[in-house]
Amino acid sequence: MTINLDALRHNLAIAKKSSPLSKIVAVLKANAYGHGAVEVAFAIQDRVEMFAVSSIEEAMHLRDAGLTRPVLLLEGCFSENELAQAAAFDFSVVFHSEYQVNALEKQSLTKPLSAWLKIDTGMHRLGVYPDSALRLYQRLKQSNKTRDLVTLMTHMASADLLDEPYTAQQLAIFKQVKKHIIASGASDISTSIGNSGTILGWDEGRSDFVRPGIMLYGLSPFDVPHPEADKLLPVMSLQSKIIAIRTIDKGERVGYGSTWEAPQPSRIATVAIGYGDGYPRNAKSGTPVLVRGKRACLAGRVSMDMLSIDITHIPEVRMGDTVTLWGESLSANEVARWADTIGYELVTRMPLRVPKTYILSET
Repeated sequence: MTINLDALRHNLAIAKKSSPLSKIVAVLKANAYGHGAVEVAFAIQDRVEMFAVSSIEEAMHLRDAGLTRPVLLLEGCFSENELAQAAAFDFSVVFHSEYQVNALEKQSLTKPLSAWLKIDTGMHRLGVYPDSALRLYQRLKQSNKTRDLVTLMTHMASADLLDEPYTAQQLAIFKQVKKHIIASGASDISTSIGNSGTILGWDEGRSDFVRPGIMLYGLSPFDVPHPEADKLLPVMSLQSKIIAIRTIDKGERVGYGSTWEAPQPSRIATVAIGYGDGYPRNAKSGTPVLVRGKRACLAGRVSMDMLSIDITHIPEVRMGDTVTLWGESLSANEVARWADTIGYELVTRMPLRVPKTYILSET
């Protein structure tokens, strides 16, 4: 697997261009979507204001590696002890429930936290209800355990669907909550709305902080062409080698379950990669790969350590040739559609046994 950090920086520049007045919170959860959180963070630390992760364990992984940029805990703290740890290491904490605010009020901290209050505007996953936002905002402020600035945030459920009116409804609810809190006398409020889909597709969703995730790694959040998303460059290239080639007769079958039948005398290559290496087992026959710059297709079921491809139409293919499973010229999003999933899952599921090689030509 190759991780192109130059492409990462290119994609970050697109995020900045799309939200020129916003501060960038680079989302590095799930090991930077499978790309390596520490390596990704070092490559962009001087180009972003903050990092965002899911848990305090992910945040500590960055601190232990020597990264000092502010880190946002997107799911907040899961215990009172974590609040103390977050304060000690200067992590910013999302509060998305009254339970978490209660825990903060009970906790003794060595210094105040940077607090973000998440509003549930319609995602219905995390966040306080809009009619509770002012009360909980005031409790955060009055606790004397948060810094002066409290950031209001929300998350868009359907920003990847450019004609979906639900996003406009969510934005309107968020705007009303902010207006209500300001009317109460608050002046020290910042906002964070934009995920990748919002950054690229919704000018109304621009905010003080934006949180690019999947777009940093070169995958479009949209299922349709988009003028800016189509400029993204894939950061991950998953490749392996051909370890066997055989010729089979018409009617012969390939793989477990004998699900693929040769429609003609065929040349089949075995590639040293399988679901044990993160390639989706449910990828169907016909799923594209690249070999010698041309497309070939999966033939039969994916095994744990191997898969087979039909190279009948590419006679120049030889033993040891490199096969690209996804990357440049073959998006993980396209492969994901053949596996009835999304590109997010493909890149994030990479196991430790797949070695990574990092490319960074810029200093």
